Amino acid sequence: MVMGRRRPDPDPVHGSGISIGGNNNAPLQNVVGQNISDIHQSASVQGTGDIDAVRGLLAAFRGDVDRNAADLQNATVLRAMADTVDTSLATPDAPQVGTLRGIAQALPALVVGTAVEQGGEALANAIGGLLS
Repeated sequence: MVMGRRRPDPDPVHGSGISIGGNNNAPLQNVVGQNISDIHQSASVQGTGDIDAVRGLLAAFRGDVDRNAADLQNATVLRAMADTVDTSLATPDAPQVGTLRGIAQALPALVVGTAVEQGGEALANAIGGLLS
């Protein structure tokens, strides 16, 4: 065993685990205890760097959350995130970049497999585009 040498990172295309920022290659389990592997998260920013476009997606996302609240486990959290985004967009001179970045990273995982998945991912991508 050679001390001081790191094991090379696994090939990201063939790794396992879910990454929401950072380098996470540990095996994960879903809520019913089944192992999940070969899951890769990606986000494409379509150049939505416009605050008005983000506000439009935010309004649509809020409407989706309100319409589907009864079926959403995280409706309260999603509403709080939407409120935080709204508050931050209202102060563009001093946006809460760290908070917005955290929301953009966490939102896709919270909406996956729900009726608000597309809207949540679109909002997360738009926020990411705004910050880049």
